[in-house]
Amino acid sequence: MREFAGKTAVVTGAASGMGLAFARRFAAEGMNVVLADIEEDALSAQVTRLEQEERNVLGVVVNTMRREAIENLRDRTIERFGNVHILVNNAGVAGGDDAGFSADGSIQGSWDVPDATWEWIMGVNFWGVLYGIQVFVPHMLEHGEEGHIVNTASLAGLMPGGSAYSVSKHGVLTLTEGLYNQFQAMGANLSASVLCPGFVNTKIGLADRNRPAELGGSSERTPELQDAISAMLGGGMDPDRVADIVFDSIVEQRCYILPHPAWDDVVRGRVEHILARGAPFTVDMEELMRRRAAGEEV
Repeated sequence: MREFAGKTAVVTGAASGMGLAFARRFAAEGMNVVLADIEEDALSAQVTRLEQEERNVLGVVVNTMRREAIENLRDRTIERFGNVHILVNNAGVAGGDDAGFSADGSIQGSWDVPDATWEWIMGVNFWGVLYGIQVFVPHMLEHGEEGHIVNTASLAGLMPGGSAYSVSKHGVLTLTEGLYNQFQAMGANLSASVLCPGFVNTKIGLADRNRPAELGGSSERTPELQDAISAMLGGGMDPDRVADIVFDSIVEQRCYILPHPAWDDVVRGRVEHILARGAPFTVDMEELMRRRAAGEEV
């Protein structure tokens, strides 16, 4: 995709973090931008800020777990700006009671994760992406203009892992690979990318703040664990830099967007272990943290 001015982009999870960075990047290119998020106050503040910068924007409160909310997002976008050209399915969550580390910092297995946590994380991270595809792709195919879809996964989607978060991101990865190949086979004027970042300076570590009460509400973490998560993410890549990488990938129609080359050996190691038909690859997080402490971007 080469022409952006006057076209329309829709970004979910756009009130903060990477989603906001994507929205601002598209707006800087002269695009109409629809920011969608579940946090009404934060969304309103960012829309007002962009309007003050004389950007053409619209804010829509959306719970991406609900297909009807995505349909409303599509309808309001078309009503305001017409055809949609870029869709970024970016909304994502991570839960404090997911597999890996529990609220008190102890290790827990995938069998310990409550059904409500699976439903919430899969609902936002996977079903939200699928609903975006189901709702917007027919419209984008029908109008026939050049377009692109970006689905936010994670490096967790390229690594071994038993958490609901990892499972959801593996799903987004393979869903996007299929989407890319389907567009190619159809000769559609559309392409697709999957974004697999490492640590980025966002608030996903606080995602429990938006967890529905009927799905368990906010889980409690120890202050020590929350501080460790905040420090890990706070030292991550700036979202604006990720946005620049994503924009370039849209221009170049790359399917795989991996902003953190320091993790390449992890991805390579997993594939090698699969082909060796042995035990799964194990990620040495301590080594990655040492490299990060030494100034390497992970």
